[in-house]
Amino acid sequence: MSRWDGRSKGTATGYRIFIYLIDKFGVKAAYRLLWFVSYYYYLFAGNPKKNIIRFYTEALAMPLAEAKKLCRKNFYYLGQTLIDRNAFLLGKTEKFTHHFENEEYLVELQQQHHGGILISAHIGNWETAGNLLHKRISKKINVLMLEAEEEKIKKVLDETTGGARFNIIAIKNDLSHIVRINNALEANELIAMHADRYTDGVKTISLEFFGKKAQFPLGPFLIASKFNAPVTFVFALKDGDFHYELSATQPLTGKHSPEEIAILYVAELEKKVKKYPGQWFNYYDFYNV
Repeated sequence: MSRWDGRSKGTATGYRIFIYLIDKFGVKAAYRLLWFVSYYYYLFAGNPKKNIIRFYTEALAMPLAEAKKLCRKNFYYLGQTLIDRNAFLLGKTEKFTHHFENEEYLVELQQQHHGGILISAHIGNWETAGNLLHKRISKKINVLMLEAEEEKIKKVLDETTGGARFNIIAIKNDLSHIVRINNALEANELIAMHADRYTDGVKTISLEFFGKKAQFPLGPFLIASKFNAPVTFVFALKDGDFHYELSATQPLTGKHSPEEIAILYVAELEKKVKKYPGQWFNYYDFYNV
């Protein structure tokens, strides 16, 4: 598969078990169970395992033995980010700390009253970043996403944790999301979106990524160039079990083409993947091989 299929993995029962552990026994207890669960997924992952190992060996020039070891850790890190997400939703945040590089950029962005566009990727833990930004930087964060997550899992999260702490703007064929984005920016709210995955039928842009051409969705960069709002690239990476390193780039202001924004984004994304390769959570064939 050369592109993402638009669906999250996992089961409602699995979510319920981990949410129960977090709520009753704490995050560490959930991490202990996760070690066994993530190892099971590692053993039977099939194409996702093959694709991430290929990415490590081909894109990052990693020896095969090292790539396999990191793949095992990658599955565990992914599970940790999901546990952390639910821990924040449940209010179990006392163990967590974070450092925010260039936090002042987002503060200044909000003070300009033009709203702002935050572009990230499936590396680290974007939702925990949103929870840390909520009220601290902005009263309201709107996440632009496909309506593709399993309904049963969303229902479980709504029932057990009260759901996400941000507003979702669903991407729709009737383009109604464009109106909602414009209204949110006029209200000085933040728009957050990913720009590293695409699904069938969407327009893409071919960009150099670790020395090879890869396809990225054009939509996020079109949106970023269309509106008169500053654009910044934000990331939240785990650094230890209970610490997060957040970062934001200096906002782009004025008129920029989608291609210009995309090139700058990919350059920043490369830096993060090099530093935190174990938290790269794209499990399909990123180079269309």
